Amino acid sequence: MKIRNYSIVLAMLFVFVSCNQNPFTGKNTLALVPNSQILPMAFEQYDQFLKEHQVVTGTPDARMVKEVGQKIATAAERYLNANGYQGYLKDYKWEYNLVKDDAVNAWCMPGGKIVVYTGLMPIAQDEAGLAVVMGHEVAHALANHGQQRMSAGQLQQVGAAVGAAAISNENQQLFQTAYGLGTQVGVMLPFSRSHETEADKIGLTLMAIAGYDPDEAAKLWKRMKAKSGGQSQPEFLSTHPSNDTRINNLQQWAAGAKAEARKFGVTNFQS
Repeated sequence: MKIRNYSIVLAMLFVFVSCNQNPFTGKNTLALVPNSQILPMAFEQYDQFLKEHQVVTGTPDARMVKEVGQKIATAAERYLNANGYQGYLKDYKWEYNLVKDDAVNAWCMPGGKIVVYTGLMPIAQDEAGLAVVMGHEVAHALANHGQQRMSAGQLQQVGAAVGAAAISNENQQLFQTAYGLGTQVGVMLPFSRSHETEADKIGLTLMAIAGYDPDEAAKLWKRMKAKSGGQSQPEFLSTHPSNDTRINNLQQWAAGAKAEARKFGVTNFQS
């Protein structure tokens, strides 16, 4: 009976899988947790983060973060409206902040809450380099990658419960170890890398529509690779594609991003 109950729960969850559509790829996506729950939590966590960290204001870099972020968000709205997704951003509350931290990093919470660390600015170098980063982070928010990761995590937990209920007690430890490693390396990490790759491609389109040269994206990642000294863990064990994979992809996609931007009347690209 216990196994049957878990199976019913799993089946019910799958009924709701793929009930959202990615506006850039047209693909159905995992959406077990609705944005009506996710966004308020994200906004609250973002506000708490800002209270606990030093937000940089009034500097040229801080202004650049806000200006480039707004241009990217405007480009996103133009794209979405032109492709039949009017109102897609109605629950988004865009915010862009520069935070004092030496980490070479930036992130975006669901609903458009973005942080760029000061440690990233020397690598970005200028507006175009920053637009690569901001385009990528905005793309994560637009594609609901946070929602998909939460949903995938829930399915992973349910799968573990179903499997554990189906085997004998003496094999529980072995199953949990094998299941955890197998789903992490074979499912969750590739899932995460696919999100990063998707955000790279969408970000190129957004920065091009915003008037920035998408050829700068590969240049940024060459600088990122140099910063890391070329050292990285094997791609199959990472949440992100390797630097070389990203550079090659971005070089191949740049022309397509420019072509998409020309549909919006953008013919000159800032580098």
